[in-house]
Amino acid sequence: GFFQSCAVEIDIKDASNATCLYADLMMRFLIPYESNNGDYKTTTLNLSSSVTHNGSVCGNDTQAALLAVQFGEGHSWSINITKTNETYQGDFITLTYNTNDTAVFPDAKRKGPVTVLVKDPSHPVQLNTVFVCHNSYIIEAENITQIFWNVTVQAFVENGTVSKKESRCPADTPTSAPTVPPTIANVTTALPTTLSPAPTTAPKPVENPDTGNYSLKSGNKTCFLATVGLQLNVSQDKPLLININPKTTVADGACGNTTATLKLNDGNSTLIGF
Repeated sequence: GFFQSCAVEIDIKDASNATCLYADLMMRFLIPYESNNGDYKTTTLNLSSSVTHNGSVCGNDTQAALLAVQFGEGHSWSINITKTNETYQGDFITLTYNTNDTAVFPDAKRKGPVTVLVKDPSHPVQLNTVFVCHNSYIIEAENITQIFWNVTVQAFVENGTVSKKESRCPADTPTSAPTVPPTIANVTTALPTTLSPAPTTAPKPVENPDTGNYSLKSGNKTCFLATVGLQLNVSQDKPLLININPKTTVADGACGNTTATLKLNDGNSTLIGF
């Protein structure tokens, strides 16, 4: 499925009312939980349109910065960021979700807040440099998938101004552009005054998707196996067909006693769950 999540922009000020910690990002969470009848389900927790940032801290040479957000019915997310010499780096990410939120966990057996702690895998960023990641990247912990995209973060902002110097994530690394063959539109040499009309050709149909082999393991045993080619037909102003590429698709998920969940992420923000 395609899930909608709101963006959050946070601008933390210091005592002189200058920006010291800035973030603009989108995130969502895939959370497995046990239902009242013993089945295991996976739900999607999105940022709501109303987000607070109580408890966020600027940080300094001896104290970590803290970026904290609260949203929905008792959910929160935070990351503490430490400063070392000429760099800053995320340390731990803390997610607390509340299964009392019946809109997200309609039939959860366990009630109340659950906290998950995970080490931030990001690399250090130079001071006076903003971390940017437009493409999605995933952090896994305790079977919970945290997905981030359109991320802009700078800790320990200098002189109250967010830097224009960027440090990009690996997911944003550009690939080589394909060679464009000459066409009438881009040929710059002189053309004859009379051109024969080009033959009319039908639009090239979208090829069938490649077949992928996806599997999950529980311990040393395979608990979920799927061999399938996948194509999405997205309803927009014009129908959009998307083939899922097995070579770039990562399989993840969980196997329960009576339910198994397979999650596929193709690296381009397309997330599908079975």
